[in-house]
Amino acid sequence: MADSSPSSTDGTAETAATPDDTTAEADAVEALRSEVEEKYDFENFGPSDMARMSAEEWEAAFDPDSWIVGPELLDRVEQDLKGRIQSREVFAVLERFEENGETRLVAYSDEGYAIVSQDGSVEGQGTVLRDVKPTVALCSMDTYEVPDAPDDVSLPSPADVPEGTGQLGNNLLQIIAFAQILAGVGLVGIWLFTDAIPTPGGYVDLVAPMIALIFVGIGLFLFMVVANARLSDRFRAEEFRDRLRATGVEDGDRPDFLPPLGDEAEALEAEGEGAAKAADSSTDRV
Repeated sequence: MADSSPSSTDGTAETAATPDDTTAEADAVEALRSEVEEKYDFENFGPSDMARMSAEEWEAAFDPDSWIVGPELLDRVEQDLKGRIQSREVFAVLERFEENGETRLVAYSDEGYAIVSQDGSVEGQGTVLRDVKPTVALCSMDTYEVPDAPDDVSLPSPADVPEGTGQLGNNLLQIIAFAQILAGVGLVGIWLFTDAIPTPGGYVDLVAPMIALIFVGIGLFLFMVVANARLSDRFRAEEFRDRLRATGVEDGDRPDFLPPLGDEAEALEAEGEGAAKAADSSTDRV
């Protein structure tokens, strides 16, 4: 009896300590989760927020047991990225491909790529990886509602990119500039037939030509603004076309830095195995 009492007491103490530790840990996680919800705006969660979030905050904010994975995750990520591509928040080409019997999602541009697997892992490089990572994190949450997006979303063809926008504003500025110059020239003409004639005292009124010079200067300045705007629009449009061509929108060729995907990867793997077998065969002959 004497021997059993201490052991039963110790066992009771150990059994009683475990729920307390679990409760304390759960309270700490819940408190940290509340802090994270106040600190971050998950409705507008972006790459900068993800970079600031620590590992502890991440684990507290996202419950691993409630994460969405598998084909459903790819569907949600694809739909969310389509909406972002349509609104030009993300500049990328979006494709699905099969590799080793598993469907994956790839988004790539001229500045990087991101490959999303069904388990939620993301690999890649560049700005596309930075844009896709927060999307995968949000789409893996059951509480996040993916916005609707059309099925057919793609980047425009380089030939469809307009030279620029705001032509109405440019036309209005040109009209105002022409009116300013016309007013200045007219003021000088009136001055030549009236105030340009010297008075008996030799005095000539120069106020009118000075005001006319101001009008002409304003008109020329506005014409320069319009010319600069048009050149800037053409430069931006050409830069956008170059990015589209580098991404492969025009010819369908993927960027060189993008790793082989799907059939390309399997073909390279088969080619490597064939080369290895050939090398083994030549070694055996020797």
